[in-house]
Amino acid sequence: MGSQKKWLVMAVVSVALLLIVIDMTVLYTALPVMTHELGASASAKLWIINAYTLVVSGLLLGMGTLGDRLGHKRLFLAGLVVFGGASACAAFSPSAAALIASRAALGVGAAMMMPATLSIIRITFTHDRERALAIGIWAAVASGGAALGPVLGGLLLARFWWGSVFLVNVPIVLLTLPCAWKLIPASRGEASRPWDLAGSMQVMLGLAGVVYAIKECGKRAPSWTTALLTFGVGAAFLAMFARRQRRSAHPLVDFTLFRQPTFAAAVAAAVISSAALVGLQLVFSQRLQLVLGLSPLQAGLFTVPLPLASFVAGPLTGRILARVGDARVMATALLCAGLGMGGYLLAHDAPVVLQVASLLVLGAGIGATMTAASSTIMHRAPLERAGMAASIEEVSYELGGALGVTVMGSILSAVYTASLTVPAELALPSVVRDSLDEALLVAEGLPSASGLLIRTLARAAFDSAFVAVLATATGLLLAAAAWVWRCDRRETVRQGVHGLEAHRP
Repeated sequence: MGSQKKWLVMAVVSVALLLIVIDMTVLYTALPVMTHELGASASAKLWIINAYTLVVSGLLLGMGTLGDRLGHKRLFLAGLVVFGGASACAAFSPSAAALIASRAALGVGAAMMMPATLSIIRITFTHDRERALAIGIWAAVASGGAALGPVLGGLLLARFWWGSVFLVNVPIVLLTLPCAWKLIPASRGEASRPWDLAGSMQVMLGLAGVVYAIKECGKRAPSWTTALLTFGVGAAFLAMFARRQRRSAHPLVDFTLFRQPTFAAAVAAAVISSAALVGLQLVFSQRLQLVLGLSPLQAGLFTVPLPLASFVAGPLTGRILARVGDARVMATALLCAGLGMGGYLLAHDAPVVLQVASLLVLGAGIGATMTAASSTIMHRAPLERAGMAASIEEVSYELGGALGVTVMGSILSAVYTASLTVPAELALPSVVRDSLDEALLVAEGLPSASGLLIRTLARAAFDSAFVAVLATATGLLLAAAAWVWRCDRRETVRQGVHGLEAHRP
C-alpha cells in the first residue's frame, strides 16, 4: 500500500475513533441542560452516561474476536451504520429512559468499531517506526477527543438544543462510510474461529453488577442489601467469565499475557488515566456552569487546554518510545498527569493563567500515558492476537471511563450530601441532597431569600465534593506512576539476571 493511502486510512480511522470518544464525554457540558429538559433524576443522569461505557466495555472483548473471524473492515463498516442510527434516536429521545436505551445502542456500534481501528492500523502500517507514530496519533485522538467532547458540546448548545450533541454524528457517519469502504484494505477473517457471545455477555453483566453496586453506595441513603447483592451477582459473572476463558481453546482474553509486568502495567495505566480524565470532566463542566455560572460554550472553551496538550503529546511520545522504553515513559507520563491534576486541585480558585497551566500539564500527561499504554499493549501481544490485544487495550479505556463516572460520581454524591446542611424550618424535599442540579431546581420555586440561601449552600457543598474528586484522582495517578516505575525496575532486574545466566559458561 502506498504511503499516501496509508495515511488516508489513518484519517478515516481517526474520524471514527473521534466520534466514539467524543460521545463518551460530550454529555458533560449538555448534562445540566439535558437533566432539566428531561426531568432526569440523579440516578438516571448517571445511567445516561454509564449505559454507553458499560455496553462498550462489556462487548469489546467479544467484538475483537468477531473482527478476527469476519474481517475487521466488515465489522468496522457495520459499526458505523449502527452508531449513526443510534445517534439519530438519541437526538430525539422523549424521555430519560429512551435516551438511556439509545445510549446503549450507541455502545453496541462503538464496540463494533473500536477494536477494528487499532487492528486496521496494525495491518496497514507494517514498519515499526510508522506504526509507533500511527499509534501515537490514535492515542492522541482518543485522549484529546475525550477532552474535546465538552468543547464540542458547548459550541453546539450555544445555538441548538441538547439533541444536537448526538445528531451531529449522523452527517459525519454518512461521509465516513463511503471513504472507509473504498480506502480500508479488506482483511481475510478466520471463519473457523468461534465467537464467544456467552463470554461477552458474562463480562458485560459482571461489570454492570459491580458498577451498580458502587453507584448504590454513593447514594444519600444507600441500600446496603442491594449493593451487596448486585456486587455479588457481578462478581459471580466475572468469575464465570474468567473460568470460561481459562478453559476455552479460543479465549476472548488470554490471561497469560498479564504475566508480563509491562503489559499488566500498561493495562493499569490505561484504566487509571481514563478514569481520572473522565472523573475530572464529570465534575469540571458541572462546576463551571452550575457554580461559576458560565454558559455551556464558555465551559467548553475553558477545557480547551486539555485536548490541545494531549494532541501534541501523543505523536511526540510515539516517536520517543523506542529510545526511552515503554514503562519509563508510562511512569513519567502518569507522574506528569498527577502533578497536573494536583496543580489544578490547588489552583482551581487561582488566577486563570495558573489553572490553564495545570490543565496543560494534565493534558500532556494523559496524552503521553495513553500513547505509551496503547503501544505497549499492541507490541507485547503476538501478531495473530492483534484483535484480542486491541480489545484489551480499548476495554481498559472504556472500563476506566465507566469506573471514573461511577466512582468519582459516587464520591461527588456522597461528599455533596454529607456537606449540605439545610435549615430544618424550610421543610424542603429530600432531593435537594441528591445533587446540585435538583437543589437548584427546587430553589427556583422558593421565595427569593430562601432560594438564594439554598443555592449558596448547595454550591458550597458541591465545591467540597469537587475537591474530594480531584484529590482522589490525583492520588490514583501518583500511585499508578509509582507502581509502573516499580514494575519497570523489577523487569530490568529480572532481565539482567537472565542475561547473566545466559552468559555463564
